[in-house]
Amino acid sequence: MGNDANPATDDTAERLARMLRIPTVSADRERREHASEAHPFADFRALLRELYPLLHEHTEHEIIDPDGLVFRWRGTDASLAPVVCMAHYDVVPADDPEQWQHAPFDGTIADGFVWGRGALDDKGALCVLLDAVESLMSTGHTPPRDIVIALGGDEETSGVSGRAIAASFRERGEVPWLVLDEGGAVVDAPLPFLDTPAAMIGVAEKGIMTVRLRVRGSGGHASAPPAMSTIGRLARAIRRLERKPFPAKATTTLMVLLDTFRAQATGRGAAILGALGASAPLTARAFAKLGGEPAALVRTTVAPTMIEGGTATNVLAPEATATLNLRIAPGETVSEVMRGLRRRIRDREVALELIAGEAPTDESAIDSPQWRTISAAVEAAWPGLLAAPYVMMAATDSRHWHRFAPAVYRFAPLEMPGDLRSTIHAVDERVPVATLARGVEYWRALLISIPGAES
Repeated sequence: MGNDANPATDDTAERLARMLRIPTVSADRERREHASEAHPFADFRALLRELYPLLHEHTEHEIIDPDGLVFRWRGTDASLAPVVCMAHYDVVPADDPEQWQHAPFDGTIADGFVWGRGALDDKGALCVLLDAVESLMSTGHTPPRDIVIALGGDEETSGVSGRAIAASFRERGEVPWLVLDEGGAVVDAPLPFLDTPAAMIGVAEKGIMTVRLRVRGSGGHASAPPAMSTIGRLARAIRRLERKPFPAKATTTLMVLLDTFRAQATGRGAAILGALGASAPLTARAFAKLGGEPAALVRTTVAPTMIEGGTATNVLAPEATATLNLRIAPGETVSEVMRGLRRRIRDREVALELIAGEAPTDESAIDSPQWRTISAAVEAAWPGLLAAPYVMMAATDSRHWHRFAPAVYRFAPLEMPGDLRSTIHAVDERVPVATLARGVEYWRALLISIPGAES
């Protein structure tokens, strides 16, 4: 899946390295009102003006609430619905820089990789998109319909700017022909029993919830503990949730994914895919037993992420709390999941508080002109590579567009084998230099092939 080094690839790598050297770490809006917190974002915008002069010359551009960037490249037919190409330029923190082989904000190019926080999530995808646009502009290309480049500045935290950009379209009644954000990538092993490389394209996202469990008691001295302490009751509630997960169900998208791979699989993989593809209930049970990512594809997941309680070693905690992160499977709602949590905990002394919740998105079609446009661009950059649909377990800014746009997809055109995907939000995040040229080629092919009215 690699690509031979060439000057264009080296130039893209250097541009990406410069982006990575600016620590655009997400922070809440209040903190970023202070100059000390805001300057990396302003510095990054200044760098984009330097690196992509044609983009700034040939587009209408603005900053949207508070760090979203929108560039509109006008097409030849203003009556046609636009294409929205998305990415984000904020990154998560790198709290353990001493563990990195190369410092997370040095933007080092070494050993065939560009190293740094955001190399994969999401400045690498942003860089190849802007490189492709700048390249096409240099040739005098004009698209048949408007191309809108929407760059979020706080996707990793609140997602305020991404939500505001989508809302601006919805408020004026402008429905894009296509919305394309980060998400899937070119992977080497899409499923545990399948090592067929594929371009995984997200057609939907699971919902997301944050729920707090709270147990209150009278406290007291630790020398005379009650039969059920606040912490013990809270622990029992969490254990009940882990012992009785939400039911597994194979989505239509998952069944199409299996069918897509079955057409090219051989040997043991073909036999497994054939058996699974014949029965959605069997698929759901099998994926649930595999655990991890496969299980997350077929059910709502519950993950305790924070726990708090107690103030001293010899004092019973008068209150204990736990925070749960849930990812809601398609077909379920926030209220249904809340009821499911209460049924599983079975304890009125455990209070449940919904902190935040968003339902799963709709699933975009895989038999549409938009899907075919994406698939053709994948073929142009990676000849012979399968394009396969899936439901994303993580959340992106593109979820805000599903409320009014019918064709929303997610694909970062970079090669991310398992060992690299594991560095996202972790130590030694890096992107292969060789894949950057293919990412640029993908975007060039897609932008050139966008249909006009005659199509």
